[in-house]
Amino acid sequence: MDNWTEIKTAYQVARLGTVTSAADRLGVHRATVIRHIDVLEAELGARLFLRSKTGYTPTEVGQDLLRVAQATDEQFDQLAGRARDQSEDITGEIVITAHDGIAKLLVPALQSFQTQHPGAVVRFVASAELLKLEYGQAHVAIRSGLQPTEPDNVVQPYMKIRLGLYAHESYVAQYGLPASQDEFAAHKFVCWEAPESPFPFSSWLQKNVPASSKALVSASQRVTIHAIHAGMGIGFYPEVFRQSRTDLIEVKPPQPDWLVPLWLVTHRDLHWSNKVQTLLRHIKDYRLPA
Repeated sequence: MDNWTEIKTAYQVARLGTVTSAADRLGVHRATVIRHIDVLEAELGARLFLRSKTGYTPTEVGQDLLRVAQATDEQFDQLAGRARDQSEDITGEIVITAHDGIAKLLVPALQSFQTQHPGAVVRFVASAELLKLEYGQAHVAIRSGLQPTEPDNVVQPYMKIRLGLYAHESYVAQYGLPASQDEFAAHKFVCWEAPESPFPFSSWLQKNVPASSKALVSASQRVTIHAIHAGMGIGFYPEVFRQSRTDLIEVKPPQPDWLVPLWLVTHRDLHWSNKVQTLLRHIKDYRLPA
């Protein structure tokens, strides 16, 4: 295929929408991207893109070409992934992003990965923000809530976190425990809430805990966990973490609709790379049962 380099360039322009983004992804100068598109359009005798101040939009001919390019690119990625020797040395940086609340669950897997591949550097971005995998901001993302639906991502189920209501023994010593939900109004609660939260337990809090009983509200799980440890109030706590805490007392056991699903997300351009596949295997090996 004489023009595969130019086709790959056009494919990235169509995916990313601008010459600058495509140049950054390909590691070339903007002028090279423009030249590749000009060469391809000259050979085909047709416009591939409508150019505007906001970016490049594929024409009908461009869309036909890009469908072929996408299918070929996907097949090549899969072939390359299968062809790599799994014992190949893994070096350099690999970026994983996840909510800071589940970092504790991932550390054993990351330690195992780095021990077996000492030339690799794991960069962990503890953030609730959804980093853009398509721009290379992370190799692997772990996301919670509803299943991600970005079309260019590969999404796999990871695990489900069970949450229960717990209170620190210092809180119980001062305020006691509610005998039932009818007594919630007489107690203090630490509430993990976020705008437009997809988690069922958030709506449960809204329905069952009066605003007057909320001692602290935060979108950060880490903040609410620290507040529970301090005896500030009753709050949702991951059962897997509670098992190592003898100072937490169960107020209400985990309920089926309080499960928080976690998803492993990778971009299809990197999914079959040896580095990403190896890290995914380590993460899955340390996965908790549902």
